[in-house]
Amino acid sequence: MFTRSVTRSAIAATALILTAATATSAHAAADLGTKEPKVVSLEGDTGLKMIEGAGGKDLLEADTSVTAAAANVCGSGYTISEGAARYGTNATLYLWWNGKYSGSNKLYDKYICGVLFNDTGSARSMGIRLKDNFTDTPHAEDFGTYSTYAGPVYQKRGGCGEAYSYMKSGSTVVVDNVYEMSGCN
Repeated sequence: MFTRSVTRSAIAATALILTAATATSAHAAADLGTKEPKVVSLEGDTGLKMIEGAGGKDLLEADTSVTAAAANVCGSGYTISEGAARYGTNATLYLWWNGKYSGSNKLYDKYICGVLFNDTGSARSMGIRLKDNFTDTPHAEDFGTYSTYAGPVYQKRGGCGEAYSYMKSGSTVVVDNVYEMSGCN
């Protein structure tokens, strides 16, 4: 009898601890989704910004006229970089955000635009795919043979997604990369 009471007490205490831990985790996750991302200005007189902690700041600031042109491909208002990456001398990936949300979750529900620039000067088989963290959302993609860029492609809940970049030179794959969005890892 004493053993059952001790066992019941231990089970009750464990259940209480697990309930408290779950409630704390759920509360933390809810808070994470309502935080505004911190945005910082890029150097140069472009009016472009980037989400603090996003990759590619040096690339974005290396040639601000190219960066501004890359933002313009996405359309009006896409002036906040979600990240950028250069893949050798072959291609450059730019991810942009327009400061708007498609829902109430400020972490996931950001309108993201992606463009993969062809830096080779000649037409290549290439493409870009944006994928969010939700299974019910179709991927946004653009694949083909391009001499300038693939995209732009848009994802309404792209803030915590990934961008897949691909390029072939002849029969050799020269870019095959997944770029994880910042702030979600």
